[in-house]
Amino acid sequence: MAGIFNRGLQQGLRVTWTLGKVIFPVTLIVTILQHTPILPWIIDQISPIMGLLGLSGEAAVPLVLGNSLNLYAGIAAIVSFDFTIKEVFILAVMLSFSHNLFIESTVAAKVGVSWWLISGIRVSLALISAVTINLLWNGGAEQAQYGLISAPGVELNGWNEILLQGFQTAVVAVVQLALIVIPLMVFMQYLREKGWLTIFSTKFAPFTRMLGMEKNTSMTLVAGLTIGLAYGAGLMIQAVEEDGVSRRDMYLALIFLVSCHAVVEDTLIFIPLGIPVLPLLLIRLVTAILLTASVAFVWRRIDNRKRKDTSHEHSYNTL
Repeated sequence: MAGIFNRGLQQGLRVTWTLGKVIFPVTLIVTILQHTPILPWIIDQISPIMGLLGLSGEAAVPLVLGNSLNLYAGIAAIVSFDFTIKEVFILAVMLSFSHNLFIESTVAAKVGVSWWLISGIRVSLALISAVTINLLWNGGAEQAQYGLISAPGVELNGWNEILLQGFQTAVVAVVQLALIVIPLMVFMQYLREKGWLTIFSTKFAPFTRMLGMEKNTSMTLVAGLTIGLAYGAGLMIQAVEEDGVSRRDMYLALIFLVSCHAVVEDTLIFIPLGIPVLPLLLIRLVTAILLTASVAFVWRRIDNRKRKDTSHEHSYNTL
């Protein structure tokens, strides 16, 4: 047990170090840029577009950083601005669907699915979810409280105060995420080494079939759901080679995972932002289930129609 804890702790510390190297400089830079003419000018230019999503112009910063880098860069940018609870929730949902777009989509595309298809699905889900939430939710107008992080209540004077504020915000953001990531990594290490992920995949088989996939795809879905898209795609490559996963199941599994992957980690890291994380989790799960089941249904109908046409043509030729 001690060995599992130590390995999980080491993994958690490595992840925290990796995240910290992103979060710290991003938070510091964004904080500084807010006090220069550059960032306000960019925000003014894109504010009309962001308004359609229920967001202020500043929200473009975490969206760009989150999509081009990763979730942690997006979160670092979020805590650098004063957003409402509704804005933070919309940003969290959008970034859940379309973070780390270039790297994750490239890794996922290695199983043979178009990079443009994967990226298109993720960006479309992010935009549709933002517009839908903005139209349906009238609340959340209160200013978001970022856990231990609080927005400065006084005007900052001079570069020393600006740098100090950015430094404090960055340090607290890293500490809060470390308090979540390290226990999570220890727990995931325990699940892996005790074989619980394999057990989960077996129990997951009926759900896999409900989504229109065969049982041999369940381990890939469990890995992607619990660990992440890149790891799930890696297992998918192995599954295609060793377990005979069909091209159709490969596509369906990837469609599910691009909509909903690493649900534990990607949900928990939003806790410091002070938003309701259960609705965030449910939105991702329900969207992934409905999208995958719909694609599977349409695909099955097309295959059945092709088989009927082929059968009719064969019968005609025989006559």
